[in-house]
Amino acid sequence: MTSLTGIPLSVLDVVPVFEDGSATGALRDTVALAPKIEELGYLRYWVAEHHSTPSLATSAPGILAGRLAAATTTLRVGSGGVLLPNHAPLVVAEQFGTLEALHPGRIDLGLGRAPGTDPRTARALRRTSEGGDDFTAQLAELSGYFAPADRSSGIVAVPAADARPDLWVLGSSPSSGQLAGALGLPYAYAHQINPYATTQALAAYRAAFRPSAQLDRPRTLVAALVTVAPTDEEAFTAASSYLLGKILMRTSPRFDAFPAAARAAGHKFSAAEREFLHGLVEPQLIGGPHTVREKLARLVQQTGADELMALTVVPSQQERLRSFALLVEAAATVRPGSVADVSAPL
Repeated sequence: MTSLTGIPLSVLDVVPVFEDGSATGALRDTVALAPKIEELGYLRYWVAEHHSTPSLATSAPGILAGRLAAATTTLRVGSGGVLLPNHAPLVVAEQFGTLEALHPGRIDLGLGRAPGTDPRTARALRRTSEGGDDFTAQLAELSGYFAPADRSSGIVAVPAADARPDLWVLGSSPSSGQLAGALGLPYAYAHQINPYATTQALAAYRAAFRPSAQLDRPRTLVAALVTVAPTDEEAFTAASSYLLGKILMRTSPRFDAFPAAARAAGHKFSAAEREFLHGLVEPQLIGGPHTVREKLARLVQQTGADELMALTVVPSQQERLRSFALLVEAAATVRPGSVADVSAPL
């Protein structure tokens, strides 16, 4: 296994489905990729949660995390994240307690408050709206199941009481940072969703942080859209299927899969599309090794991030793996941040 010398690196996988592939194939590609990510020295591999979204095959993060854990030996695996409004906390505790019991010391339980789908599907998932939107109360209930068993309630999450994964709070706003800090939990910020509040959210987290049984000082990771190739132009080409997909999501009446590489390569982006893509790409880490190294160093310096989590959506499994390998090289001289590093906002 490669030993990383710079900032710790991790992977966020949304299991993208492309026009010339299938959800089944995308899931198998993810399982095949995880051991190679482990060999590169990455710290963790998280899978997202989405529902009724044909372009993203991540409807069951707990099941997929278990398969990834079985396919690897040292890589931490988990959810980025389980969306609590969609689930009974007891069921989540049972599932991830079981994963931690089977793969001790390797399971992360990232938790988010969004439904990850449209309102109609959200209603189908929850079946009832009672208590489904109080994220803080759900977090407290879930955390309680991982505490030493209190049989006074008559409810015990087996085997969660003695098999607790690492809990993380996910978010894309300062309010989620404040919540994670107040609970004394590590915080994962979605820079790929809202890059313009990253600095503020991490600052809010640190200001609100209170030590807990899990964590004695703030701990952060920043998830970003990452595509690294030998040159800036090649990186944009590799990412173009995802980028065109982001446009089609806004303009097409139906979006079931990301464009295949050939379709993306043949698309001529209009001036309006290029303006939209500039706003999407500029804050993210897309480019050759030198470009990505400079952008990553700036991101860490401005946010004090302890870890980078890379979301890489490209149709070629080979180019995807190449991007992760080149990221290791690009990040080798970038050290984890600290509060003292934080300067001007992004």
